[in-house]
Amino acid sequence: MAWTKYQLFLAGLMLVTGSINTLSAKWADNFMAEGCRGSKEHSFQHPFLQAVGMFLGEFSCLAAFYLLRCRATGQSDSSADPQQPFNPLLFLPPALCDMTGTSLMYVALNMTSASSFQMLRGAVIIFTGLFSVAFLGRRLVLSQWLGILATIAGLVVVGLADLLSKHDSQHKLSEVITGDLLIIMAQIIVAIQMVLEEKFVYKHNVHPLRAVGTEGLFGFVILSLLLVPMYYIPAGSFSGNPRGTLEDALDAFCQVGQQPLIAVALLGNISSIAFFNFAGISVTKELSATTRMVLDSLRTVVIWALSLALGWEAFHALQILGFLILLIGTALYNGLHRPLLGRLSRGRPPVEESEQERLLGGTRTPINDAS
Repeated sequence: MAWTKYQLFLAGLMLVTGSINTLSAKWADNFMAEGCRGSKEHSFQHPFLQAVGMFLGEFSCLAAFYLLRCRATGQSDSSADPQQPFNPLLFLPPALCDMTGTSLMYVALNMTSASSFQMLRGAVIIFTGLFSVAFLGRRLVLSQWLGILATIAGLVVVGLADLLSKHDSQHKLSEVITGDLLIIMAQIIVAIQMVLEEKFVYKHNVHPLRAVGTEGLFGFVILSLLLVPMYYIPAGSFSGNPRGTLEDALDAFCQVGQQPLIAVALLGNISSIAFFNFAGISVTKELSATTRMVLDSLRTVVIWALSLALGWEAFHALQILGFLILLIGTALYNGLHRPLLGRLSRGRPPVEESEQERLLGGTRTPINDAS
């Protein structure tokens, strides 16, 4: 069935804003500017402040939810309303996981390339599968276990490509290894977030935009408050600011004042994540969760291609192999081989039962799969 213009628009919006989200964050990291108190020029390394901006973008999804609810008022379509009452504090544990995982990933993005960052996020499949067996009582089929094994193999290849690539003064080998490990650690936390959402949140049938916005509100408030103690906590070699602390928000604002393009990059990151969440949720509703997964894979290709074109990283053939293996692992885990095999062997159209709501195999994407 041919896509409508609206569906094409949603798919394009998801692909573009998802790519902008990662690229704008990396663009901000690449800037050099003077800080406060006449400090010498240094790179913009403020991952926790960037995470606050990301949660601000997620928080804005609440506005979109209430606009949709106002539009639905008086109409038969009440999809913007939850079907049963819920306690907003249910979103606090997933929000804490999201806050921790996102902060780790922004720290890692300072240390490694944008394409490796995007590819290594595929590790979430491994931990989601294992945690769903351990805590949700799921049974994974053979194809899902094969998908996990393929994902592990793909991660090894991508990591090997990082080790063999040429490293400049901005990304030393030790930093790249640390960054890659931090990304994988963050996926463990993201997998815990997904399990918590599955166990405690989804049963209340909360509208996804409301869920994203509520988690964004918690993350924004908590992480903003944590910026105060972070200003005084020494971080040694992990610090990217002249004072050597975990985060220096004042230094970040001084750098923005010296180099206004940093503000453009930050605004791009904040706005893109809001539109990406809206587009992703709409693609799942209008098309399918599988389409959303395919578009997310295309986002990795776009980020990689633009990073090469902009000279942010060097080409390495192993990354192509690693990405293809990761793609196979993701497809196997989410059951994309079943419709294809069914069509080839039986000559009948693929079954798409429950695909509008969840990926095949019973797994869900995280509510705010956007960072």
